[in-house]
Amino acid sequence: MNPEQALTRARGRATSTSANRSLERGMEILRAFRPGSEVLGNGELAERTGLPRSTVSRLTQSLVDAGFLQYDPTLRAYRLGAPVLSLAHAMRSGSAVLQVAAPLMRELAQRQHINVGLAMADRDEMVYLESIRYSRKVSLRTVVTGQRVPMEHTSLGRAYLAAAPARETKALLEAFSKRLRANWPALEQQIAQGIEQVRTQGWCMASWQPEVVALSTPLVFKSYAIHILNVSTATQATPASAARLLKPHLMQLAAQIRSAVGDEAP
Repeated sequence: MNPEQALTRARGRATSTSANRSLERGMEILRAFRPGSEVLGNGELAERTGLPRSTVSRLTQSLVDAGFLQYDPTLRAYRLGAPVLSLAHAMRSGSAVLQVAAPLMRELAQRQHINVGLAMADRDEMVYLESIRYSRKVSLRTVVTGQRVPMEHTSLGRAYLAAAPARETKALLEAFSKRLRANWPALEQQIAQGIEQVRTQGWCMASWQPEVVALSTPLVFKSYAIHILNVSTATQATPASAARLLKPHLMQLAAQIRSAVGDEAP
């Protein structure tokens, strides 16, 4: 069983069958497109997905027919079609949590001149549903809505690992250990500290980018997937000093969102 299958099973879903394998492979084709790789040919898609090139050719044709990919005959490659953006818009506009959280996030970001984000997990990455940037200092890193960040390195990801079901967290940690190998022991300790910090204090901190400190806390609901709220700022202060300033704002905002959504898990 590969790491993705282990994670799927840990989340309580059946692994691939012949009935849904084509759909799953088609989704893998779409997942292969990332910022900086807007146009991909069949060979690149095969390399990124690990699928046979013949399978990729068949799936890309189906996705072109459905409108989810556009074929560029000059480049002999594909780019994402408009329906993909339409789905993203429908997801954001249909998110009850985001509709409640966004105006509260924007008010805090503007008032305190900090960055505020809301994210969800997708496999071993975190995806921003909203990212509002108001830090006074310019960061080397710009985060936008829809951007992915690594789960294992970020406060977002560590807060998620603390709140996720134990089986899923275990599967993710096992996948990280296989992928990171020599770098894993030190990172494992940092992740463990972040998970413990969330479970004892309700939040965790990470500073994985130069002069950027981020704090995150999980929002766990009965009817919605786990969301992770974070605040961050670019600063030359020590992480501990920055955390003391950011923590009250993060926890107060989280309490406001939980109260307004009114669906908090026991």
